[in-house]
Amino acid sequence: MTTPPIHELTDRARDVFRIVVESYLDSGAPVGSRTISKISALNLSPASIRNVMQDLEEAGLLAAPHTSAGRMPTQSGLRLFVDGMMQASAPSAEERAAIESRAGQTGPIEEALASTTAALSGLSSCAGLVLVPKSEPVLRQFGFVPLSHDRALAVLVGEDGSVENRVVEIPGGIDAGSLQQAANYMSAMLSGLTLSEARARIERDLGQQRAALDSAAATLVERGLAVWSEDGDRRPVLIVRGQARLIDTAAAEDLDRVRQLLDELEGKEEIARLLDSAREGEATRIFIGSENKLFALSGSSVIAKPVRALDGRVVGVVGVIGPTRLNYARVVPMVDFTAATLARLLA
Repeated sequence: MTTPPIHELTDRARDVFRIVVESYLDSGAPVGSRTISKISALNLSPASIRNVMQDLEEAGLLAAPHTSAGRMPTQSGLRLFVDGMMQASAPSAEERAAIESRAGQTGPIEEALASTTAALSGLSSCAGLVLVPKSEPVLRQFGFVPLSHDRALAVLVGEDGSVENRVVEIPGGIDAGSLQQAANYMSAMLSGLTLSEARARIERDLGQQRAALDSAAATLVERGLAVWSEDGDRRPVLIVRGQARLIDTAAAEDLDRVRQLLDELEGKEEIARLLDSAREGEATRIFIGSENKLFALSGSSVIAKPVRALDGRVVGVVGVIGPTRLNYARVVPMVDFTAATLARLLA
């Protein structure tokens, strides 16, 4: 069945449809004709409202969970409402301040991202998400710790105080002197550079035979930088906060759906791909129910917004995941504001 465009609905049908959707999103319960007649100024009898609701059901916009219940919007109905009838409300001053204060905290950038995502989660009552490319640390110091005859632990210390460890393969029989020589060279020559800048310098110096290293130490330097660069390229940072907020009083009535959603949230790579699909275009992307395969089983909605730097580059994606019964008019502008706030942080 093809969902009719909004302009093909009569004024009466639009009014009834809007009231049903807004009431359902607010309460989570099907809406009956008597309820509509009491809360609206339509001046329609319950019988007339029932006729309109029947027409909307036949158009695929409303559904009755069981015979004696009222109506609730279908997925197609929610899509029509979000695209054509929703009246967005901007975040309050308090909500904006809560998001900005988290983004402005000092410390490693990933902590600010996690804190901002947690704030978005709390304000929206959804699980908050942010996906950003793994940031390149500015390098300060390097070290190699031998683990076995053919492996060593490469230790990188960033200017921000962050410490990262990677296991690298080393040439068989390499001695402690070469390990120290490689570490000293990297600390002295590459301090203050990003990984990509450091790798370009190493390639240039080794290619021009300007590096004061023996062959074993040179191999260590190359492998140490390569393992960090390759790891960063493959793994964007995905932060998920507030999963517990998905288990509210209403959700307790549908524990199977909640369990399914929590299971889906464990698939970090799949979530990253879903968010990455929102990178194109300027507008906020809204995936409702089965419109995205990842969350089709749990009947969940995803709202995602690209985070753009001042020069237009996409530097991340921020969003929320929650039940299809979301207050879209409130949450969509909140995601937009969070994206603008993170754009300043990540620029």
